[in-house]
Amino acid sequence: MIKRYLPRSTEEMISWYERYVSPISLLVGFTIDNIAIRQIDLWLSSFVLIGYLSLAAVGTVIINLVETGRLRHGLILKVAPFVPVVVQFAFGGLFSGFVILYSRSAAIAVSWVFVVLLAAFLLGNERFRKFYTRFPFQIGILFFGLYSFMIFYVPMITKMIGPWMFALSSVISLALIALYLYVSSFYIRSLVAETRTAVARTVAGIFFFITILYFLGAIPPLPLALRDVGVMHSIQRSGDVYTVTYEPRSWYELYLRYKQEFHQAPGEAVSVYTAIFAPSGISTNIIHEWQRFDEANGDWITESTVNFPINGGREGGYRGYSLKRDVTPGEWRVNVMTGYRQLIGRVAFLVVAVPEKVQLHTGER
Repeated sequence: MIKRYLPRSTEEMISWYERYVSPISLLVGFTIDNIAIRQIDLWLSSFVLIGYLSLAAVGTVIINLVETGRLRHGLILKVAPFVPVVVQFAFGGLFSGFVILYSRSAAIAVSWVFVVLLAAFLLGNERFRKFYTRFPFQIGILFFGLYSFMIFYVPMITKMIGPWMFALSSVISLALIALYLYVSSFYIRSLVAETRTAVARTVAGIFFFITILYFLGAIPPLPLALRDVGVMHSIQRSGDVYTVTYEPRSWYELYLRYKQEFHQAPGEAVSVYTAIFAPSGISTNIIHEWQRFDEANGDWITESTVNFPINGGREGGYRGYSLKRDVTPGEWRVNVMTGYRQLIGRVAFLVVAVPEKVQLHTGER
């Protein structure tokens, strides 16, 4: 009687418990990523993501060797049903890592498309197991993960950012996936030949889609990340310490970069403070673009821009600020951008004229 409560094969066991394995593997991968991927330039982050990519690449090779009958070793055949689960775990960990990295760098107002796409791959990964045995699907997911990794990894290695680094990331990603297919053709020649057209279309589609997103500004300029931003009444620098005065806010308002109110006394200037994280060795220019909302035209008008250089390496971010006098009441925002005008972050606020200064707090950054 007990036998009927036990799976008859490994395949049946996985079928029984798949609904539990997928969420658990997703939770474990996300937990590992949150512990390991704490800041963008940690080598541990790169090591973890490379590990996921390697595990997924090796797993897809094993799947196809078994499917085509090229691999007949008894032990391998016994564990073969687990391989798609391992590949699923690897991709789940990979995309959860990307969600953490890209969302920390993203200005959600414009980069939400790519972040949501990564999150969709992460959440949809639970439903993808049956597709992991299809070669074009394997290559497509692998290329998407490889491309997303290179977009932030190449600037870390070269210590440079900008369109040329994105182009280099693209070339390296295409070269690596081509090399993977070339090596695979020695072991599963017939499968590679049969699916060549489908694979080429899949890779080309992903390549052009990500490239379009990049030039539309929907991909954040990794490895830069906006660590801190605030609208201040005054900012004074003394050595390595920035002393700021600001309006007291509720605890939840500290996490919001929109709908802030700035109560402006007569003659008072508005200052915007930013701390931008960049890996050690990266030096670049940052732009603060001050814009006012024109209610008559329903559009944002650029009033001024401020440029200043930053140097990477400080965990809390390289600090800088800009100020503007004679700010009129109304809606304002400051776009924090790279020298190539890629949006790193944004702070929006409503300027309200008051007859005298409001109560302020003083702090250090």
